[in-house]
Amino acid sequence: MIHIKQAIIVEGKYDKIKLESFLDALIIPTNGFRIFKDKETCHLIRALADTVGLLIITDSDTAGFKIRGYLRSITKNSPNVQNIYIPQIAGKEKRKSHPSKEGTLGVEGLDITLLKQILSSQMISYSSDTPKKPITKMDFYQDGLTGTSYSAQKRSLLCNKLNLPQYLSANAMLAVLNAMLTYEEYQQLVHSLEKT
Repeated sequence: MIHIKQAIIVEGKYDKIKLESFLDALIIPTNGFRIFKDKETCHLIRALADTVGLLIITDSDTAGFKIRGYLRSITKNSPNVQNIYIPQIAGKEKRKSHPSKEGTLGVEGLDITLLKQILSSQMISYSSDTPKKPITKMDFYQDGLTGTSYSAQKRSLLCNKLNLPQYLSANAMLAVLNAMLTYEEYQQLVHSLEKT
């Protein structure tokens, strides 16, 4: 598995599944054009752009470029946002009965070896180092973020501190925190909540 510190934005769940097969990273699908009305996901994407940075990997078709343009606008052209472009290769994904409108493969249709080459050649910092110590569900439980009557309130306070959407589930929050913080930063933040 290749560890990547930036969050990765893709168009759909099948793109996410493909990348998760060889990447250790937080991968967020836009669910296509739904991103245009999804305020919670937009808020999360902005927060990640300001902290860990983003890699945008959309299909190289008209829809993919519209989504890229929208993501650039909501992140205000942040220097922490990097575009990764895939080649336009004719074909269709195995799960589909017909090719896409433009007849080219999307992220999910590309070979893993090719995707690795694209990432290594286009990324500013391609990291295959050992992943940092993860924040786990057990940490959440021990720190009162799950399992108690005030856990939701404590998670809400943590969201406020990090400028994250209020309604992240515990699992979604765990993934985001692992992308944004080291284990030590997480511990400091949780302890600071207890003092407020």
